[in-house]
Amino acid sequence: MKKTIYVAMSADLIHPGHLNILKVAAKYGEVTVGVLTDKAIASYKRLPFMAYEQRKTIVENLKGVERVIPQDTLDYVPNLLKLRPDYVVHGDDWKEGVQKKTRQRVIDTLKEWGGELIEPTYTPGISSTKLNRALKEVGTTPEVRLKRLRRLLEAKDVVRVMEAHSGLTGLIVEKTSVKKEGQLLEFDAMWLSSLTDSTNKGKPDIEVVDVTSRMNTINDILETTTKPIIYDGDSGGIPEHFAYTVRTLERMGISAVIIEDKTGLKKNSLFDSDDLQKQDSIENICHKIQTGKKSQITEDFMIIARIESLNLGMGVEDALERAEAYIQAGADGIMIHSKEKEPVMLFEFCDRFTAFEQKVPLVAVPSTYSHITEKELSEKGISIVIYANHLLRSAYPVMEQTARSILEHQRAKEADEHCMPIKEIISLIT
Repeated sequence: MKKTIYVAMSADLIHPGHLNILKVAAKYGEVTVGVLTDKAIASYKRLPFMAYEQRKTIVENLKGVERVIPQDTLDYVPNLLKLRPDYVVHGDDWKEGVQKKTRQRVIDTLKEWGGELIEPTYTPGISSTKLNRALKEVGTTPEVRLKRLRRLLEAKDVVRVMEAHSGLTGLIVEKTSVKKEGQLLEFDAMWLSSLTDSTNKGKPDIEVVDVTSRMNTINDILETTTKPIIYDGDSGGIPEHFAYTVRTLERMGISAVIIEDKTGLKKNSLFDSDDLQKQDSIENICHKIQTGKKSQITEDFMIIARIESLNLGMGVEDALERAEAYIQAGADGIMIHSKEKEPVMLFEFCDRFTAFEQKVPLVAVPSTYSHITEKELSEKGISIVIYANHLLRSAYPVMEQTARSILEHQRAKEADEHCMPIKEIISLIT
């Protein structure tokens, strides 16, 4: 009877190291490969470039592979208990670092039935990090970028989104990452905010910047990044115009548009004023959503409805009524907006939303309740967290301080401490 071998891999970028592992494994018997799912990979690093089914198809066609199954977690144990393989084959590069505990669990589990871990020498000269960096430099396509948000929603508990209002800020969102407790943390997507886009152009946030001008900003970001983009569509305009906006965004590879249910001259929802804006009727917003959905070509593009009931004093009941109607009209997600410093009503909405028969992803923008963590929002059922204006808000004070310093001292020396070195700014864009 043939021996059974188990190999686990992400298989996003197949390289000679993978082929060597499979070659070694095939010498011992029948090879089963556990391809990590998007959810398993996204739990500790970036979402893979290729979806699980694409990666599975590639591995199935590699020499020496008998069958492919999903591995839903980083932990091998669930699959090992199902298969009880004679051998597990893995490169020797996991003896130290974040995978050390995973390796020990494999060894301990294999002992239960006399299995063995085989560890070929890690293939020198192969760096997945460098390969991924090279792939990012090649760029992406509208179709791949468009699909990515839905993939993220399926793979992650919380999709983390940062605003971008230029090619440079797009690069910051694209490249910034930190390592924490063995996990790579980065932003998953970008938010093209009408507030930051218009402010960056020196215009008020009252929809004075037209769609054509905003498309120019999108193009600047598209040229320098690969991550999905969510577009702030304000009110969306009249339904007939909104249909064209949807078509344009979809063609460019934008993943989603968010439209708010206010009417009349737009004012930012966080603006402190007694002159409250009016909320559009449920019927009108539903018609706009339906018009947008009918106009789109793919099933991947998302129209997300933003509910302003909590900000306009209409309460949780009104917000729930609107959410249910918008979902029935075809909304792919609901942004529940709140300017509460303690999001009591927002959390009540989330708790009661769980009783809905038909659910869609919930979106939150924690600008005023910034002390609330992503984990707390996730526990309330929030799927997308948008940091809607933080790059612009942090840049402006430093730029103003630099300008004041130069005026006050009539030279630039004192402002140097606020500036990055000239050599760095020159080499920032390669």
